[in-house]
Amino acid sequence: MTDETAVLSPSTVGPKRPAAEGGDRGRPGQVWRSRRYRWDLRWSPYAFVAPFFLFFAAFGLFPLLYTGWASLHQVELTDPDSMTWVGLRNFTRLWEDEFFWNALRNTVTIGLLSTVPQLAIALGLAHLLNYRLRGSAFFRVAVLTPYATSVAAATLVFVLLFGRDYGMVNWALSAVGFDSVDWQNGTFASQFAVSTIVIWRWTGYNALIYLAAMQAVPAELYESAALDGASRFQQFLHVTVPSLRPTIFFTCVVSTIGATQLFGEPLLFNGGAGATGGSDHQFQTLGLYLYEQGWVNLHLGRASAIAWAMFLILLLIAGAARLLRGRKDGSR
Repeated sequence: MTDETAVLSPSTVGPKRPAAEGGDRGRPGQVWRSRRYRWDLRWSPYAFVAPFFLFFAAFGLFPLLYTGWASLHQVELTDPDSMTWVGLRNFTRLWEDEFFWNALRNTVTIGLLSTVPQLAIALGLAHLLNYRLRGSAFFRVAVLTPYATSVAAATLVFVLLFGRDYGMVNWALSAVGFDSVDWQNGTFASQFAVSTIVIWRWTGYNALIYLAAMQAVPAELYESAALDGASRFQQFLHVTVPSLRPTIFFTCVVSTIGATQLFGEPLLFNGGAGATGGSDHQFQTLGLYLYEQGWVNLHLGRASAIAWAMFLILLLIAGAARLLRGRKDGSR
């Protein structure tokens, strides 16, 4: 065979099969790893968030829907499987129930007495902690300590402080010439005492939220205000507070929601009264009234209606807050 024949032979001049063609068939491991990588890239985010939705469906969505269904029935806690359809009767009874409106008034009063001072004190504490202080880390942990304290332990301590005969608060009042106050049986006095527990527990938590927001305020704003001759108090009013408006708005909404659901503090403040909130229901909140109807009087359907009424109130508060926020943003 000559050299020309060897060069022109079909075995040498014929088209070669690409190396990639059929190559994957010989390497099934690579194909499987490639598919697994694509599946992992596509479905892993859903797998990571799936536990939240599963727990929310089991412990959030299902109880909400079941409570809504039970609110349309007459059902007792002693026999929850026996339901009698009554429609909106449980809700109409709430409209005519003086104890429900009393609990709503108490909730609003205690909410105002606790939320307004709480956020004002928290803002002042955050302003102080924002400066460079020796041991600032210690003070930041110290203001958060009440939040980490058990509700039961804190309330029992305040019960001793507000005791009628041997309480330290009445001792201090008598030392300056005032008469002793019956903190547990008076209407405004008992509501004020319960509010102090809420203030003590949540002020430090909100102070740290404000502190984190203050540290995000640009230092140039303070420098410009100082060059214009503004004092520290003027800087606080005209630089810090306007910069913290979104954070203040957030804490107002969260504190309002917490006040609407207030339960532990008034329940333990007068242990002998139980869920009645005092001898004359003077500090019974909506949470206590729900507990009284469902777990004391065993009216599960009526308690479910109260729970949904509270939920609707929270929706109204959230809607009003969003509307107010939208108007403020639109007016700028």
